[in-house]
Amino acid sequence: MRDNDTILELMDSYGTSILHLAYSFVRNRATAEDLSQEIFLKCYEKLNTFKGDSTIQTWLYRIAVNHCKDYVKSWHYRKVFASEYISKMKKGQENATEIQFIQKTDRAELFDDILRLPVKYKEVIILAYFNELTMNEIGLVYGINVNTVKSRISKAKKILKGFIEERSAENGRSFEETKGRIG
Repeated sequence: MRDNDTILELMDSYGTSILHLAYSFVRNRATAEDLSQEIFLKCYEKLNTFKGDSTIQTWLYRIAVNHCKDYVKSWHYRKVFASEYISKMKKGQENATEIQFIQKTDRAELFDDILRLPVKYKEVIILAYFNELTMNEIGLVYGINVNTVKSRISKAKKILKGFIEERSAENGRSFEETKGRIG
């Protein structure tokens, strides 16, 4: 019974964060929801392997990131899902649910820019700023040095600044006006 209580508590505490993390990998709400369920199922099955070397949150995120990476590398995602997504984009038929999922925040443009980042930068930004993991926790999730985490976050911020400057120029606004508008 203890495992059932623990997994329910994890789902309550981290369900939304895991969903957002999965979405950042696949950009499809239904698929992200499926991945989230699979992640919590995997955590339930492996709960007895948690040794307490890190926080339960770090352990959960490591499982989530690895599961999402495996899915993105899978044949199904690369062949089926990717081709469906590309054909929808070509026709200009973006899924309204996906758009609403991103636009729930006032910072939709910034979040969209974050999703455009290369994976290794996107992951650390999402874990640091949306899931509020510390640099040490992120390092544990990926098995990398804290300085590497800091370097990736710094590089991600530089890339994001470029995206914002690009959009500002297109919209006829200064970078400072745009920066002030998104926070």
